[in-house]
Amino acid sequence: MNSTAKRSTSYSKQFEFNIGHFYLNSKVRSLHFGDKLPTKLSPKENALLRLLAVYKNNLLPRELALNKIWQTDDYFAGRSMDVYITKLRKYLKPDDNVKILNVHNKGFKLIVDSY
Repeated sequence: MNSTAKRSTSYSKQFEFNIGHFYLNSKVRSLHFGDKLPTKLSPKENALLRLLAVYKNNLLPRELALNKIWQTDDYFAGRSMDVYITKLRKYLKPDDNVKILNVHNKGFKLIVDSY
């Protein structure tokens, strides 16, 4: 089984993720950071962050995210995803060890540096 197929299988089973100092519970769409009140994520923010977490430190292909979350990879869905990436970057900003990188014409990487 190749790594993409393994990630696809694990995507459907895993709902809790540690992302640097953040904790994502995608079942209840909440993002926790330290002792602050959790951030409630929209359904698309949650789905996108969950998918990025599954692919943590690896390339998440743009088309895969668009097709899984928006069920299309057209221009307008792509622009919509870019807006959600900007929102997620804002939420993750308090942790300097976590960032979302754009890989031009390929996709995104959720980079989590070790401490």
